[in-house]
Formats: sequence, structure tokens, C-alpha cells
Amino acid sequence: MGIKASQGRLQDRRPISIIDIGSNSIRLVIYEGIARSPTVLFNEKMLAGLGKSLVTTGELDPDGVSRAVEEFRRFRALSEQAGAQSLHVLATAAAREATNGPDFIARAEEILGTRIRVLSGREEAQYSAFGIMSGFHKPDGIVGDLGGGSLELVDVRDRDMGEGITLPLGGLRLREMSESSVAAATRIARSEIARANWLGQGAGRAFYCVGGTWRNLARLHMNVTGYPLEVMHYYEMDPVRHAAFLKRVASGSIDKMKGIDRISKNRRALLPYGAAVLLEVIRAAKPSKIVISANGVREGYLYSLLEEPVRETDPLISAAEELALLRSRSVTHARELADWSTEAFQALGIQETENEARYRRAACLMADIGWRAHPEYRGTQSLNIIAHGSFSGIDHPGRAFIALTNLFRHEGLFNDGLSPEMRRLATPVYVERARLLGGLMRVVYLLSASMPGIIPQLKWVKRENGTLALLVPRSHAALMGERPHGRMAHLAKVTGLDLTLGVAEA
Repeated sequence: MGIKASQGRLQDRRPISIIDIGSNSIRLVIYEGIARSPTVLFNEKMLAGLGKSLVTTGELDPDGVSRAVEEFRRFRALSEQAGAQSLHVLATAAAREATNGPDFIARAEEILGTRIRVLSGREEAQYSAFGIMSGFHKPDGIVGDLGGGSLELVDVRDRDMGEGITLPLGGLRLREMSESSVAAATRIARSEIARANWLGQGAGRAFYCVGGTWRNLARLHMNVTGYPLEVMHYYEMDPVRHAAFLKRVASGSIDKMKGIDRISKNRRALLPYGAAVLLEVIRAAKPSKIVISANGVREGYLYSLLEEPVRETDPLISAAEELALLRSRSVTHARELADWSTEAFQALGIQETENEARYRRAACLMADIGWRAHPEYRGTQSLNIIAHGSFSGIDHPGRAFIALTNLFRHEGLFNDGLSPEMRRLATPVYVERARLLGGLMRVVYLLSASMPGIIPQLKWVKRENGTLALLVPRSHAALMGERPHGRMAHLAKVTGLDLTLGVAEA
């Protein structure tokens, strides 16, 4: 009997593997396929520390080289085991600068059976910028990719890339250059960052943090503040309000900080240098917010492989469509609901920003992903899938809005004790908007039986007496009943409008 493909995977995708050879870590990531919102099938890393002695010796660390070479055999075997159609290998600062870098690359190419692309500083900055374009909707700010050997800075506005620069400020290199003195590291960082004399263009805009050290810095901040959602992508920090935290980390006084034990010891040692560099970037660029990205060079490289029309699509909507296809009873029904909700919000007189409209559409696409769960847990399961999903193109308040919408859709509109964590993340406007959208869903699902065909025929009509009626076509009048009327009454209470259900005259 042959191997049958799982229904839990998208059938039109072929896995693709990327190995990223960095100055500190080497990582293999196998993706489900080349897509606007890529999904990870398998993820493995090792902390080789290739660049930890680069400043003093000019060479890659011998022990790191030996360990990496042995691990490459395993990485290739894992890629083949996963059925990857291709293996792409990228190498960054340490490999391009070390005198023994070419020999190391040649050995690695022989083992991996493919050409390794040693990125120039400019290419590394470009792929970092592409990673931000991949993971954010219309990004606007400065991208900073802090690795073990270098810091890449580049200006991004939507899908346009501005100036870029590579600076020798990676965590391993900076620790070595400063002889393990964070004070000296700060002086070095300030001097080097001054070379990026265009950083002032980042004033009042976002600064996007890429790289493991900065992600772990954000993870520590989450632990210290008791942040309710452990999702790294799009986590935000205020450069002014959280300056004291960054200064404490930069001072090296981290051993007793809450949650420090959740940061690996190898990563922990570089946190002060990452904080020192970030403080100097803030000093020079004066950004409005610090935004953490889970996407980096690997995702940027994948993004570069996409056709131009695919690049232009929305990563959040793409991910929501895929989740609907994989988990809902009918992806067509989900799309109909998303389209119809636009008409419904217009009929109810609700004004939306661009992001609010995107989040509403995504919420509709994901409204039925929990249907296989026990009825009493559908709302909770859906909330957890959405809150902790790996999709991008959405900030944390937006995640909370979509998660709460699904919770209200399953659990009812008037239980204000539901998910205090998500309420803490969502703005009051989002909480009430989630209740309203959830109320609309509760009406529509009773009229459609979660199957396509009927939703496009539901029409809003303003009657002479001021009532706003949702009309079911006469051919489907039998769908009307006590429960749909009751759900519409709940929706009327939420909106404060005179709403009713009716049957179209013709």
C-alpha cells in the first residue's frame, strides 16, 4: 500500500529547504512550499559560533567548522527525508569575511550537494528587507538585521527599498571587539552607526528588528512585563517607555530578571550587546516603535522567488484562505461570508480603516476552523489557533480581534468574562467590533447551515419605519425560524439599531 498524502497539508505545494549559515547559528528550515505566507514543515538549528574568533584570528572557529560540517550531513538527510524539491544554502558575514571561508564553503558544498550562495552585505540587507515585506502589510520604517557578525540596516516603504548599509556590529563580533565590555561595545556601536547618516529618516516610523538576539531580547521583555501572548512576530516595544529595560539589559544585570531562565545560555550572553546596539539605533533613528519580526533573510529569499503578482497579495488574507481550505467545512462559504460582511458593515453604517477591513475579512475566513471540536470548546480552540497561529501581516491587537470574534461567534455575545487576556490586547473598539461581527456570524450560520449558496442572496433593506431588515429570498423562506430571529434580536442589542429578519417579496 502506497504512502497517502495527509489531508492536513496543501496538496499543490512541494517542500523547499533553506539552510542559513550565520556567524552564530546555522539553521535548516523546510517550508511547505513557495507561498506568499510560507508555512514551516520542519525547523532545526545548531549554535556553531563560526564567527566567535573572527576578529582576533581572521578565521572561522575551528571547532565550529568541525561541528557544522558534521551537521550538514544530517541537514541534507533531513531535507531529503522531507521530500524537498530543492535545497538552497545561504551564508552570511562570517563565511564571506574569514580567510578560511572559501575552504569551509567548498567542504560544505560537497556535503550538501548544492552551490552555496555567499551573500554580500548588500544582498544580506536586501533579503532582510524582503523578509519584512513578506511578513508585514505595507511596512514603513528602518529594518535592522542583527546577526552574529554584522548588522544590516535598510529603509523600507511598502515594497520599495531605500538605502542600506552593513556594519560590523553582530553580537559575537562586538563582544570580541569590545573585549567583553558592554561600555566599550556601546562606544563602538555609536561610532559605526554614525556611518548610516540617513538613519534620521526613520524618525517617527517603525524600526523592525530581525535576528535571534533581538527576538530573545523581546522574549525577555515579554517575561518581565507578563505579556499575555507569546507570539514574537509583530511584538511591539515603545522606545521611550521601555528604555529603562533596555538599559538594564545593556548593563549586564540580567541574571535575576524574571524569565531569564527561559533564554538559552548561549543566547543570554549576547543580550547585553543586542540591547546596546538597539539603544544606539534608537538614539540615531528616533523611531516611533520597535517591532519584532519572526521573518528574516530566509523568508526574504523565499519572497524573492515569488512571481510579482503573488508578492502583491496580502500575507494575512493568504494565510486565512489557506486555513479555511484546510480546516473549515466549506472554503467557498468562508469567502462568501467575507464578501457579505463588507455589505453588512456598510448597511450598519460602520466605518473601517484599511487594517480593520483586512482583519474583518480574515476573521470571516477563519470563522469555521473549529467545527470539528466538541461544541463546548469550539470557541476556545478557535481562539487558541488564531491567537498563536504562525500567520503574518497582522499586529497583536488584530489577532485579539479575530480571536475574540470567533469566541463570540461560538460562545455568545454577552459573556464579558470571556478571555481576559485577549481583551487586554484588543482595544475597546476592537472588543465591541468583535462582538458585532460575531453576532452577524451567529445569524448567518443558522441561515446557511455552514454551506455555500445562500449568503450572497441575503440582502439588507432599510424600511420606511426605520427598521433595517435582513431579507432571505422567498425560495429559502423555510430557513426562517425562532432561533435566527432570536440571534437577530441579540445583534440588535449589540448595535443599538432596530434590526429584523424578513422574507423578500419576490
